[in-house]
Amino acid sequence: MVTETMMPVNGIQVCLETFGERTEPPLLLLAGEASSMDWWDDEFCRRLAAGGRFVIRYDHRDTGRSSTFPAGAAYSGVDLMNDALGVLDALGVPAAHLVGLALGGALAQRIAVEQPHRVLTLTLIATSAGLGPDATPVLAGVTAVAVRTPPATEVRVQAATDEVDWTNRRAAVSGLIAEIRARGGPFTPDEPQLRRLAERVFDRSGDLGAGRANHRRAGYGPPVRDRLAAIEAPTVILHGTLDQRFPAEHPRELARVIPGSRLVWLEGVGHEVPPRAVWNQVLTEILGKPADPLSPAA
Repeated sequence: MVTETMMPVNGIQVCLETFGERTEPPLLLLAGEASSMDWWDDEFCRRLAAGGRFVIRYDHRDTGRSSTFPAGAAYSGVDLMNDALGVLDALGVPAAHLVGLALGGALAQRIAVEQPHRVLTLTLIATSAGLGPDATPVLAGVTAVAVRTPPATEVRVQAATDEVDWTNRRAAVSGLIAEIRARGGPFTPDEPQLRRLAERVFDRSGDLGAGRANHRRAGYGPPVRDRLAAIEAPTVILHGTLDQRFPAEHPRELARVIPGSRLVWLEGVGHEVPPRAVWNQVLTEILGKPADPLSPAA
């Protein structure tokens, strides 16, 4: 049975879980902004482990049962990256396959650039090549207005979540469900499934509101876009065709700047953790057995 473990990491306490055998190649799952490890479905993790990986998932600081901070805490995206590396250090793992979603994808990119010896392969899901310190997308060859103006859906999502009382369980659960559905697609889990997940996220969180505010304040750290060409790890980019947070120019730019990378579209998927309907495709890509549909990295 998988159990949570608290470990000292980078000067804080981090909660983590592992799946599979330590003798298998390690794989680290990096969740999105203000997201605990709960977003990586238990069965998804077990299937990765069944594919021959020692799977590690963890709560970012200020999420789940990891150390919490009051609203306004001064940490950065670089600290979040060092937490991820600290998880590997705590487990005695010199290098791992990295699978990062959204913010987690940005952290994985930074690790691949700054600590390339720690990366076996790179899987980037629902993320972008150009994210500034305030999480503002900045892409080469794309007009500033087009990239810096958030899609209307994202504006509505942000406005709605800003009004949620994240200290109230019922309001917070409803807010999380609405947020997931607004960013999702036809394969997004149904309301009962989302409610179970949202309740688990709330119940495991110390201060959901402060964590969300602090992660937004922390941003992604100094941009690394101009250094992505130095990445040597085999890289696959998985991106939903309905992702409105990071529209198609974002994964295409990633594929263009990371040498030898492949862009794989997830049909009918929004800005979300890959839903069960595309698990077979996603698992196949993560475990290193290419599946269609593919897009060239050119």
